[in-house]
Amino acid sequence: MAKTPNKTVTVEQTGSPIRRPVAQRQTLVGLGLNKIGRRSVLQDTPAVRGMIAKVAHMVRVVEE
Repeated sequence: MAKTPNKTVTVEQTGSPIRRPVAQRQTLVGLGLNKIGRRSVLQDTPAVRGMIAKVAHMVRVVEE
């Protein structure tokens, strides 16, 4: 099995979870976010990409 380089993705919270479903709030917490402007560096996996897609209206992917 070949080693693949660990790719990461940085996400920043841009929207508030106020008046959003509980599942979306929990997704933000799972991404390591809880306040607007916070950034989190995560491994780029299909699960993380799915979480980002679920709350795409409250986060943005930061290109570095």
